[in-house]
Amino acid sequence: MSKNESMIDISRFFEIIKRNIIGIIVCGIIGIVISLIVSFFMITPKYESTVDILVNQKSGNSAMQFNMQQADLQAINTYKDVLKKSVILTPVLKEVREKDNYQGSLTDLQKSIEITNQTNSQVISVTVTDKNAYVATDIANTIGKVFTREIKKMMQVDNVTVVTKASVNTNPVSPNKKLNALVGLILGLTIGITFVIVRDLRDTTVKNQEFLSDELDLVNLGSVYHIESDKQNYRVVEIIEDLDDTNGTGMSRKRV
Repeated sequence: MSKNESMIDISRFFEIIKRNIIGIIVCGIIGIVISLIVSFFMITPKYESTVDILVNQKSGNSAMQFNMQQADLQAINTYKDVLKKSVILTPVLKEVREKDNYQGSLTDLQKSIEITNQTNSQVISVTVTDKNAYVATDIANTIGKVFTREIKKMMQVDNVTVVTKASVNTNPVSPNKKLNALVGLILGLTIGITFVIVRDLRDTTVKNQEFLSDELDLVNLGSVYHIESDKQNYRVVEIIEDLDDTNGTGMSRKRV
């Protein structure tokens, strides 16, 4: 494809967009409306709550304190694994079922927990996601309580404490309504643009004389108009034929 042809195609594309801009905007608005309806009425909101656990052994000796700190940092990966094991979550599940009437299974509880730890940080953050903000908070705090109790028995150390208890956050983390609205707008505009372009490409109607000469390289010989009437028929086309006649004109005229 030559540069001129490419420019013609691009200009035609923008011409199609300009000609159908109202319809494309309507498609974008419809996309936003649908996404908001889905976000507000079809997706169950979910809430998060986080408890922070500190891993730290104390010692009066500064040299020993440094060694203990390094040991705590190495133990954090182990603690992160233990936090999602049944030895911790089974008593947690039992307690939240009694307190909050939690209906999930042990697997559901494991999937609702996310454990994070910053590099070289002795703080482990346990984030719980649930469809009820208060249940999420209770689960997080129960995990912190059970973990600090059970890890002492398992590891024979007293280096775990809860530094920040989980608090109730009634602002849902999902669905993200603003993001969904933006996605709906983009999808709506994309569908609208695709539709008008495909419709234009499939339209074989000759709309003007320039199309015949520029696009199809044909010569325009005239126009035929369709006229309907209940009273009479109109004869609007004259066909000129080359005929041999005795008058020597070389032509005769017929009406249709």
